[in-house]
Amino acid sequence: MTTYAAKRVLSLLPVLLGISVLVFTIARVVPADPALLMLGERATPEARAELRQQMGLDQPLFFNVAAVRESANPLALFDSQYFAFVGALLRGDLGRSYFTRSDVLDSLLQRFPATIELTLAAMTFAVLLGVPAGVLAALRRGRTADTVVLFVALSGVSLPVFWLAIILINLFAVNLGWLPSTGRLDLILSLDFEPVTGLYVFDALLQGKPRVALSALEHLVLPGITLGTIPMAVVVRMTRSAMLEALGQDYVRTAEAKGLGARRVVSKHALRNALPPVVTVVGLSFGSLLSGAILTETMFAWPGIGRWVYDAINARDYPIVQGGVLLVAVVFVVVNLLVDLSYAVIDPRIQYS
Repeated sequence: MTTYAAKRVLSLLPVLLGISVLVFTIARVVPADPALLMLGERATPEARAELRQQMGLDQPLFFNVAAVRESANPLALFDSQYFAFVGALLRGDLGRSYFTRSDVLDSLLQRFPATIELTLAAMTFAVLLGVPAGVLAALRRGRTADTVVLFVALSGVSLPVFWLAIILINLFAVNLGWLPSTGRLDLILSLDFEPVTGLYVFDALLQGKPRVALSALEHLVLPGITLGTIPMAVVVRMTRSAMLEALGQDYVRTAEAKGLGARRVVSKHALRNALPPVVTVVGLSFGSLLSGAILTETMFAWPGIGRWVYDAINARDYPIVQGGVLLVAVVFVVVNLLVDLSYAVIDPRIQYS
């Protein structure tokens, strides 16, 4: 497995390089000038040109052919925006925001734990509800329970995120008053709480503050359900499909013929062999939730990276867009690697070469 893991890690390098090229290119193909957005329409062309020069936007995007012709230095070919971006990236420098002048890496580290916590809550909801529902639907195939589960799964995929968020907020926050609708923590409790990792529930439990942990959990419920509805539906359908295939295998019939109880047959034989495709879906869903939490974070005023990157896209704040997307991409590929390596733990029959 060690050799396989090393090969997979090396294979991630060209993937990340390709992602850097795509992120850099897409951020700049939109017809807008950051200097114009920063200075306003009344700024003189000279002021805009000077600001573009200060930000390095006057250089070619990828290759500086003109500089090679002028200096006869082949290395001048790489005197461009992209290679300046890659060079800074290799030094761990994601640049500074064009508008706030804040360090992008510091801002990411401050906001990323909030998105991670929300994503973990959403995936916990999706797995805890989706896997049992999928198993139930497979065991009751063609019956009422199967129809109800499939209807719920189809509804989960079909409901727009913003509409579901509005319904949940109106029902549980406005009308019933059971749960908060915005933020991560009650204001009064936040005055006496210093997070360490940025994961509020974990930090509160680590510091022995159950009231803070409970408040953080309450703030996670509505956005977690909203964000986790779509992956829950996907997990339900994948679990049902994998379980139906596993239940039809010879080893399940053999286990039943030996007189093993139904619970043992389902949990020890069918479910365990049905887990690899479910784990794959969970891993892919986790990565997609990191990048797809913009609407949820916006509706619930959640201080994560989703809304932050969205605002940066509208403002053409290239350093924030590049840093945010690259961070999500790195987490996505790392999660996929961990999912692949977990197959051998779930099913010992799987061998890596």
